[in-house]
Amino acid sequence: MAVFGDFPGLPDGRRTISHLLFTEPYLQLYRTGWERAACAHVARLRVLLGRYRGDAELAAHIDHMRDLNADFARMWAEHPVAQVRGREYLLHHPVVGDLTLHGELIALPDEPSCWGLDLFAAEPGSASEQALRKLASL
Repeated sequence: MAVFGDFPGLPDGRRTISHLLFTEPYLQLYRTGWERAACAHVARLRVLLGRYRGDAELAAHIDHMRDLNADFARMWAEHPVAQVRGREYLLHHPVVGDLTLHGELIALPDEPSCWGLDLFAAEPGSASEQALRKLASL
């Protein structure tokens, strides 16, 4: 099992951090600090909406998430705005236990249809890095 479950097995339209945070119950169950991470994500989407004004795909994604999940709709209605690039994810993975991952949102300037790429890494030499290596070997 990968860190975020069977991510490649998800339908194309659901392979987003938004969907992982708000519609995949297994992730909410073993995430520590879910509310903070989810709110930071919504705040980041609001920044992207301002940056990519008129992007129909981004607007449709936000509308879809608002309709799909009450927590997303509540957080969106609170109007959080934050330029969030780096985030810490504290997970309790069902196979390898506790993981601390550092996520970094990377802008892709030559790819206008992509609002950014989330990269995740563990601290070198940490127990989380060892756990990731174990997951990779499974």
